[in-house]
Amino acid sequence: MLLQIHPKNPPPRLIKQIVESLQQGGVIIYPTDTVYGLGCDILQQKAVERICRIKKVEPRKAQLSFVCSDLSHLSEYVKPISNPVYRLLKDHLPGPYTFILPASKMVPKILQSKKDTIGLRIPDNNIAMAIINELGRPILSASLPGEMVEDYTDPEVMYENFRNEVDYVVDGGIGGTIPSTIVDFTGSEPILIRQGLGEWEN
Repeated sequence: MLLQIHPKNPPPRLIKQIVESLQQGGVIIYPTDTVYGLGCDILQQKAVERICRIKKVEPRKAQLSFVCSDLSHLSEYVKPISNPVYRLLKDHLPGPYTFILPASKMVPKILQSKKDTIGLRIPDNNIAMAIINELGRPILSASLPGEMVEDYTDPEVMYENFRNEVDYVVDGGIGGTIPSTIVDFTGSEPILIRQGLGEWEN
């Protein structure tokens, strides 16, 4: 279903509808502060498998991120981090960044890679935040496959492409074309993995 939602003031009734679908194993396409993403409830294993099928990757090899509403989720899904790292995260989030951090044992087994890391995002986007707050835990997120720019920016094109594979395409307007900046915090120094929308200086 293609669901148009006001980007600044998402109606609670529609957000609840989306979250009920996620709780039942639904998969959504939803807007962030960068590009649109594929999302599901992190606790719904079948939904995680569906996303991996759409992406044509194995769950443990997939580049999946946890999209959180704030840093309070860190203590659950990430191993303890130093104060300087925490301050850096706080300075840059919410924003167009994905931070790779050491995963805790709370990360569902299907998602635990050999590296034991997770990507963490807190996008500056009202619709994404409303969905996560209503769900009460992070959503699992992956980038959309696509060759043309319209494939991952135009909700109507995304609906045509994925209508048989997802439950909702959440239309919050035309999406961005530049993905998030990825920074790896698992070593002694942060390493820039991908320069995206977010500015980053080591």
